[in-house]
Amino acid sequence: MLIVHVHVHVKSECIDAFKEASLANARLSVQEPGIARFDVVQQADSPARFVLVEVYRTPQAPAAHKDTAHYQVWRDQVAEMMAEPRTSVKYTNLFPGEEGW
Repeated sequence: MLIVHVHVHVKSECIDAFKEASLANARLSVQEPGIARFDVVQQADSPARFVLVEVYRTPQAPAAHKDTAHYQVWRDQVAEMMAEPRTSVKYTNLFPGEEGW
């Protein structure tokens, strides 16, 4: 499993629009065969900050995800909502292992 945390800081006036666009993307993303999980979380003490927790089944799945129409729509919709460029950190799953998914 490959886990990617995408850190997003949006403009305060864009919080609701960002949530709407990101939830629509997440609902379609979890239907992709290469995605085991796709969470959208909002920071409790700073509501303009979000983390997208993307759990991929294979190393190729992130590229396949970026080729989908729903990702491209999301990317274009949220581009101007960002207070700063989004960043990502990649992780390797230790527990639960493959059998836990």
